[in-house]
Amino acid sequence: MDPEPESAGIISGAESIDLQEGSSHGVLLLHGFGDTPQTLSLLARDLHSAGYGVRAPLLPGHGRTVGSFVISRRSNWLAFARNELEMMQRRYAAISVGGLSMGGALAAILAAQQKEISALILLAPYFDMPIDHRIAAASHWIWGPAAGVRGSRSPGSIRDPDERVKNLGYGVYSGRLLYELWRLAITARKSLRSIRAPTLLIQSRQDPRIAPEVATRAYAELGAAAKRMVWIDEGGHIITVDYGRSRVFSEVRDWLIAHMPSAGSADALRGVGGERSDS
Repeated sequence: MDPEPESAGIISGAESIDLQEGSSHGVLLLHGFGDTPQTLSLLARDLHSAGYGVRAPLLPGHGRTVGSFVISRRSNWLAFARNELEMMQRRYAAISVGGLSMGGALAAILAAQQKEISALILLAPYFDMPIDHRIAAASHWIWGPAAGVRGSRSPGSIRDPDERVKNLGYGVYSGRLLYELWRLAITARKSLRSIRAPTLLIQSRQDPRIAPEVATRAYAELGAAAKRMVWIDEGGHIITVDYGRSRVFSEVRDWLIAHMPSAGSADALRGVGGERSDS
């Protein structure tokens, strides 16, 4: 677990988002690798205005210093996400979980383990990396110590220049962190067939980090009876702040409404429904 208190040394604007609501349905949103809840703030506010209680926590090692990021591990991120889900389950009668990029991988693992999740939202989920990155991750112990921390920003991740400058992510990685991300993606990919919650997957065709075939393969492997894949054309990787985000928000709201469990409805919680894919 993260040894630092929630408020310790957090970058201004990177704090956890907690928008409580009298509604019985809460939504847990998980941000991406090296990033912060800032990437989910617009979606969180949109869902809150629609009547949901929303929490987007700051993951361990994120939103503070590069040093705290470098020593964080996938076990920290996943344990923290599990604790956040348990907290939300104590607060709300029904819980849906969503995640962006690495947050999508974390959300998928949670959904595979927690069958009572009402709906799962995967936004540009990180389930694989290019072959050269996988090779680098597997051999990190050779080159990582000498290479240290390296830059990883991609302008195409956020195509809207106004939103790009607002991003609070580190924009760096280390060999060990690349390895941690790779191993987390493997775990998440293996969990897909065990997911039963109704699942919405949204992916941009312009994403510079996630190849279209990765998203297509992940969708095919999803075990959920009710699932839908939506392709968008405007945004890059961080589709919650980029061009086309209004469609992302609309699709998420519609999916949550369609799969909101009725009081005492076990079938709704199990995710009974049909398959649909939109292009």
